Amino acid sequence: MEEETAVIVVGGGPSVLATAACLSHLSIPYILVEREECIASLWEKYTYDRVHLHLRKQYSELPLLPIPRAYSTYLTRTEFTQYLKDYAARFGIRPILRQAVEAAAYDEVEGKWNVKARDWSDEVKQYRSRFLVVATGESCDAFLPEIEGLQSFDGEILHSTQYKNGKKFKDKSVLVVGSGNSGMEISFDLANSAAKTSIVVRSPIHILSRTITHVGLVLMKYLSLNKIDSILIMMSKLVYGDLSKFGIQRPKEGPFVMKDKYGKYPVIDLGTCRKIKQGEIQVLPAGIKSIRGKSVLFENGNEYSFDAIVFATGFKRSTKLWLKGDDYLLNDDGLPIPSYPNHWKGKNGLYCCGLARKTIYGAGVDAQKIASDIKALL
Repeated sequence: MEEETAVIVVGGGPSVLATAACLSHLSIPYILVEREECIASLWEKYTYDRVHLHLRKQYSELPLLPIPRAYSTYLTRTEFTQYLKDYAARFGIRPILRQAVEAAAYDEVEGKWNVKARDWSDEVKQYRSRFLVVATGESCDAFLPEIEGLQSFDGEILHSTQYKNGKKFKDKSVLVVGSGNSGMEISFDLANSAAKTSIVVRSPIHILSRTITHVGLVLMKYLSLNKIDSILIMMSKLVYGDLSKFGIQRPKEGPFVMKDKYGKYPVIDLGTCRKIKQGEIQVLPAGIKSIRGKSVLFENGNEYSFDAIVFATGFKRSTKLWLKGDDYLLNDDGLPIPSYPNHWKGKNGLYCCGLARKTIYGAGVDAQKIASDIKALL
């Protein structure tokens, strides 16, 4: 079975919805192929209960449809998933679900992309198009680090995508590995649920409040990133004080500069720092060396026993396993090779959307550029 269209879009999250809406707005036919059984599966199935968007809603809107005014300033998981469902309904977006792309290659003779996908019943589908958009997102495949003895751990092991809330961990000793926003917020949730919580913080991190972050976003219209960072660091010091005594170091580069250069997000604090200062969350500043039974040995020689480990260690992207012949647009980790803002367009009608680590708003900008470029080429 083979279907042909102008554009094939791979993925099912906000970036895909934005791309589909912009293509539809310009009357460009497309097919969406998504491996999960629903749109926005990360938000629908793989996030913890208390999650909120860290940026105000005006920075999280997709093109052509504002977020309802009645929604919270910082959207809850329920509000954001409902917005995405309403968005799909508004623009008639109907992805072909349960289709895992196995190969996508460009036919130079035909000038078309050939895409092979396998559905959940093991049936193979073939698709052809002049243009291909990779919109599989930054958060694609859950990543677990290789640790000596991990398989021998006698307790429960979870990735952050499997964690929902801390109720079942009451009075248990839980280790959180990873000190990004997910790790910090899961630690906070565990402590609120009376778990004996520890978190590994190996690298220096910036910690900002929602208010401090919003100030930075407003100042971007007027000041350079370095000047903004100087203000934000000063504000962070006033709010949080010296966190080094608790095992948390501050990076030498500023939070917005690091976001721009490396795609590394600052931690948006929702109460975790208070729990750390109160001794309800223990910071462990060394990486894990090995695990034996419930005993975890750290690189600094300290050893602790845990009932559960939650890995908030992020994601890897599997794009390069199925995308054939591209050595220009995406690297081996599935992220853009060209520098921002030229990251979204490759060769032979290949594009990527939402992979520049510029938040949901940035994905919307990508989608508009991609749709306009395709329209000009048709």
